Amino acid sequence: MAIRQLRFSGDEILTKKAKKIENIDNKIKELAQDMLDTMYANDGIGLAACQVGMLKAMLVYDVNYIEEGKVKKPNILINPKILELSKSMVTVEEGCLSFPNQFDNVIRHEKVKIEYTDIKGKKRILKASGMEAIVIQHEYDHLEGIVFLDRIKEK
Repeated sequence: MAIRQLRFSGDEILTKKAKKIENIDNKIKELAQDMLDTMYANDGIGLAACQVGMLKAMLVYDVNYIEEGKVKKPNILINPKILELSKSMVTVEEGCLSFPNQFDNVIRHEKVKIEYTDIKGKKRILKASGMEAIVIQHEYDHLEGIVFLDRIKEK
């Protein structure tokens, strides 16, 4: 498909809340593939639609890409909704494709349970832990207009 232009620090779209996707049509499928292509091209492991200029409630990620040496196992979550967050917390160093060369420790929930729609339109529930849970929370924040630097101020 295509590699889209990333949006960077200071871009207003990164502070806006994403809008629900009503219909998974060819344009949404193309956006999902473009987001994956953009993420991989920039050696990322997660990307939210706002990071490529689209205020759509969709995120993509692939923790396997880093952990397994660039073997691709992509995940696409449309209209995700967090159902549960663990009480146990972890501190992790995060970065973001929209904030190049900026890294800091962020406190995240160790586990997350999330409901979403897959690219075929089927409702699903995912329980994630470890790096997968952290990436989901990071990208979900983008859909809420929150960037990881906002979480640093909460320390």
